Amino acid sequence: MKVDVKLPGSDGGLRTASSLAEVARDAERRGYAGLWSTESAHDAFLPLLPVAQASDRLEIGTAIAVAFARNPMSMAYTAHDLQVMSEGRFSLGLGSQVKAHIQRRFGMPWSSPAARMREYVEALRAIWSAWNTGERLDFRGEFYAHTLMTPFFAPEPRPWGAPPVYLAAVGEHMTEVAGAVCDGLMPHPFTTERYLRERTLPTVERGRRASGRGLEDFSLSFQGLVVSGRTEEEMAVATRGVRDQIAFYGSTPSYSPVLALHGWDDLGTELNRLSRTEDPERWRTMGDLVDDDVLASFAVVAEPDRLGPAIRERFGDVVDRFTFYAPYKHDPELWQPAIEDLTRPGAG
Repeated sequence: MKVDVKLPGSDGGLRTASSLAEVARDAERRGYAGLWSTESAHDAFLPLLPVAQASDRLEIGTAIAVAFARNPMSMAYTAHDLQVMSEGRFSLGLGSQVKAHIQRRFGMPWSSPAARMREYVEALRAIWSAWNTGERLDFRGEFYAHTLMTPFFAPEPRPWGAPPVYLAAVGEHMTEVAGAVCDGLMPHPFTTERYLRERTLPTVERGRRASGRGLEDFSLSFQGLVVSGRTEEEMAVATRGVRDQIAFYGSTPSYSPVLALHGWDDLGTELNRLSRTEDPERWRTMGDLVDDDVLASFAVVAEPDRLGPAIRERFGDVVDRFTFYAPYKHDPELWQPAIEDLTRPGAG
C-alpha cells in the first residue's frame, strides 16, 4: 500500500515556492509515496511544480481539481505540462463540486454532472491521444467539442504519456463513471469498510465491465479517518475531533446512503435537523450523537504502533493508496510507525 499526504494549507501564512519545496523534501524523507494538492483557497496545480522540482521519487497529484471550472482543453494542457515537468509522476484527480459553486463562483455551466464528467474525461483522453500519437483531433459530444488542433498548438509527444485520471465520487452514478473511464477512484472520507465493499466496489466494477475492463488495473486512493494518540489525553482529543467530523458529514442528506446501509437513518435525520438550528452549541451536540459503534465504523481507532496493521486489516485488499485524515491537532511524527508498516516490502 502506498501512503500519501495532503499538501498542508497556508494556516494564515504564505505558501512560498521554498516552503513548498521543504514540505516535499520532508514528505520524501518520511517515506510518503505521493503528495496531493487540494483546490479550495488556492490553485490546485501551481503548488505542485516546486514539489516536483524538490523531490526525486515523490508522486504528485490533485485531490481534487474542479473539473467543471475549466474546459477539457485547458485542463489537458495543465495536466500534460505537470506530467512532463515531473517526468511522469503526476496524477490528475478530478471532482465535480456542486451546482452552486460551479454556477455562482466559477460562472460555468452545470447540467447532468455524471454524464458531463464522463464526457469530460473522454475529451481529455482524445486530446492527449492526439498530442501523443499525432492522430487527428475530432471529439464531438453533447457537452464538449474539440475538433481543432494545429501543429503549432500541439505539444510534442513525451515518453511518459498521459497522466492517470482519478475521480472523486460520492453517488452511484459518478462512481460508475469512475469505473468506466478513469484509472482510479477517490471515495469520500465519509464511508465505511462495509459501504466500500458492498456499494462502492460493485458499482466501480459495473463501470469497468461496461468498458470491457476489470479491477486489476484500477486504483483506489482513500483518505481515511483515523483516531490515534500516544497518551489518553491525545486519544481523547483525536476522538472528539473525529466524532465532530463524522457528525458534520452525516448531517448532509446526500451522504445518507452510507448511514442507511448500517441502519442509522435516524442519526442522519437528527444530525441534519440540528445542523439547521441556531443553537451555538449544535456542532458539539451533534458530535455527542456519534457513539462508539459509529466512530469505529467510520474511523480506524488505534495507538500509533497498531495503526498500520489496523489499516491493513480493514483496507489492505481493496485500497492501494491511503492518506491519513486526522481533523485534530497532532504531531506529524505520529504516523511514522504506520508509514513504515504499510510500506515495508511484503506487507499486506
